[in-house]
Amino acid sequence: MGKTYERIDGRLRTFIEEQPLFFTATAPLSADGTVNLSPKGLKGSFAILDELTLAYLDFAGSNAETIAHLRENGRITLMWCAFQGPPNIVRVHGRGEAVFRDDPRFKELLGHFPDIDPGLHGLRAIIVVRAELVRDSCGYAVPLMTYDEDRELHGKRFAREDDDSLSAYFTKKEHIATSLDGLPGLPLPLPPSSV
Repeated sequence: MGKTYERIDGRLRTFIEEQPLFFTATAPLSADGTVNLSPKGLKGSFAILDELTLAYLDFAGSNAETIAHLRENGRITLMWCAFQGPPNIVRVHGRGEAVFRDDPRFKELLGHFPDIDPGLHGLRAIIVVRAELVRDSCGYAVPLMTYDEDRELHGKRFAREDDDSLSAYFTKKEHIATSLDGLPGLPLPLPPSSV
């Protein structure tokens, strides 16, 4: 039932771009380290850069496990599943990196997300993923659910922060600069935003 793809284009690309939610999974190299799985949403915060490169905006949150794992080993899996329409699950296994706000590539990468105001969400980094294996599977057991709209809470919470207060917020959180397993996470203080 599953199929492997050489690139992300055509029907596969359309399916990925139409999903309002996807998941990211990462893990440290340590055999007893904490595996991380995160849901990602917010319309306009995900982009396919080319046939094998994807990116998403990494916003303020209560930890930085994905960033820490990518800094240590780069392994990441992204997954989309159809909650509406024909059943389908797509996984992109690859290597990723966090491009931070002081990286020369940051501003150009940010141009791929014209439909979202990053200032509303405490933008920390852009996660760029290079696909190494792209597969789909049936998704027959995924329930049918309807998407109503994005929640406004994240934007309302972080729109009131500037660079200094955002850095202070991150510094107070236990697992932003350091992961649950003690790996380096988000570099602090947060570099000034150029957007």
